[in-house]
Amino acid sequence: MAVKYDYLIVGAGLYGAIFAHEATKANRSCLVIDKRDHIGGNVYTEEIEGINVHKYGAHIFHTSNKAVWDYMNTFAEFNRYTNSPVARYKDELYNLPFNMNTFHELWGVITPEEAKQEIERQKMEAALPEGMEPANMAEAAIGLVGKDIFEKLVKGYTAKQWGRPAEELPPFIIKRLPVRFTYDNNYFNDSYQGIPVGGYTRIIEKMLEGSDVKLNADYFGDRNKYSSMAKKVVFTGMIDEYFDYRLGELEYRSLKFENKVLDIPNFQGNAVVNYTEYEIPYTRIIEHKHFEFGTQDKTVITYEYPAKWSKGDEPYYPLNDDKNNELYLRYKELADKQESVIFGGRLGQYRYYDMHQVVSCALEDAAAELKG
Repeated sequence: MAVKYDYLIVGAGLYGAIFAHEATKANRSCLVIDKRDHIGGNVYTEEIEGINVHKYGAHIFHTSNKAVWDYMNTFAEFNRYTNSPVARYKDELYNLPFNMNTFHELWGVITPEEAKQEIERQKMEAALPEGMEPANMAEAAIGLVGKDIFEKLVKGYTAKQWGRPAEELPPFIIKRLPVRFTYDNNYFNDSYQGIPVGGYTRIIEKMLEGSDVKLNADYFGDRNKYSSMAKKVVFTGMIDEYFDYRLGELEYRSLKFENKVLDIPNFQGNAVVNYTEYEIPYTRIIEHKHFEFGTQDKTVITYEYPAKWSKGDEPYYPLNDDKNNELYLRYKELADKQESVIFGGRLGQYRYYDMHQVVSCALEDAAAELKG
């Protein structure tokens, strides 16, 4: 088959769409394929009952990188949504991230000094070695916020989310959870935050203008045919799958979603409520209308269930422990030898990227590739 395109982009998610947009601006031709029946990857939004539903979990855009924020704002207007999730443990409700509201709800403390003293008391009670690096996420969490918060708000949720207890997870994972000694329920510390008015799918549509797009197209169903259609391949799928798992399987976590349309205007009063008990099988309920301050007569909610990943399942995020990171580095050595293939995105680079990190990485990779 004759080469028809400069780039074959495997995956119509955020990374692939940005790369296609930048390549098109540079007068390169692109074919974007995706095995799903829609563009957008995991940021895909679908309108249901006039509500933009985040079909693959809550996606709140946040960044402190003004260049990334300005770039995304060329494709959509962002609203003023601020991520302030609520955690439910049994019949108790707590503000997230961990802040003075959380500490007051738990312990009745009022000042930051009182909160710090209580955390220090619980650390001593847990007999954590002074000055030693935590050996796992459980030790890191108790050292950061004390045993009460670990037991109620971290332990069960973490075991559900990752499919293993906190004692078996690396300590760095807790760093994704902000801790602050102010009465501030804004989850993110970033300068910019919001939800695109009209949903993410419209952004991806604009990014893909000028590219040819083919959906329901599985690259691995006929990779020789697809690869021969372009000079280079931009691959955003699983890096181990690309190499036919020859070095072994990397580990991922999967998710399952259960959507419901309810004939009421407001189900839970917040976009995201986390359920931290291990006994409740879902990790959170998302009420999508609150992302855009909706006033519709009905509401759409999603139960999000973490799931073990096996071949054939949808991989949502990598398990970046030492064992998997070492295996990824071996795959990266193979990838670096592929002169006609660029590996990108959360799966292609085996990193638990947030959206702003994907945008930054895609722009950097496209600039390096398209220079000159």
